[in-house]
Amino acid sequence: MPESASNVELAHRVHESGHHHGAPNGSAWLGIAEAVLLAVVAVATAWSGFQASKWDAVSAKEYALATSTTALAQERATLAGQDRLYDTVTFNGWVAAKTAGREKLAAFYERRFRPEYAVAFQAWMRQNPLTNASAPAGPIFMAEYANANAKASAKLSQDAVGIFNRGVSTRETGDSYVEVTVFLATVLFLTALSQRFEVMGARIAVVVVAFVLLVVSTYWIVVLPRA
Repeated sequence: MPESASNVELAHRVHESGHHHGAPNGSAWLGIAEAVLLAVVAVATAWSGFQASKWDAVSAKEYALATSTTALAQERATLAGQDRLYDTVTFNGWVAAKTAGREKLAAFYERRFRPEYAVAFQAWMRQNPLTNASAPAGPIFMAEYANANAKASAKLSQDAVGIFNRGVSTRETGDSYVEVTVFLATVLFLTALSQRFEVMGARIAVVVVAFVLLVVSTYWIVVLPRA
């Protein structure tokens, strides 16, 4: 991540600046504290930037997978529509042949029914539809009617939504690591600023604020998931 590289470079410059200007009021212990802050920030920034990059990659992969899964779902939905159209056309042909008394032609259409449709057709025939006015209008209205492509399409669509949501979640995690990097950049700024103060109280106050921000940043690094 560019943010992490910039922060590490800034930490190096601040460290060199401290050596050139010296520690105001000869406060060696405060200089040591600032050096420790810089060292920890450099490591934490590198780790945060690394995690942000990995989570961004995971998010991009999830988005790509969601797109391909959606395409597969649409493909199966198209096939399901074609199956239903075929079922309707062959059934209409069977009805026409049956009502015309052309039993051989009707039997021909029955042999051309899809296996899934044939199950629903047999269940429909047991309702005596030719004489039973309360029977369903056709096999596609029977509970036994199934379409494997339609079921696969629904399942793929559901999977695509889940994958996309995972992509959103991983993206948010990557953004959280970027926010941590911004906090760490603030720590670097405050550490550099503290070395410019000659008043010990002001210098200590700035270092304390920087330390608090570092603790908060470290906490988020610990609790955030790792890629």
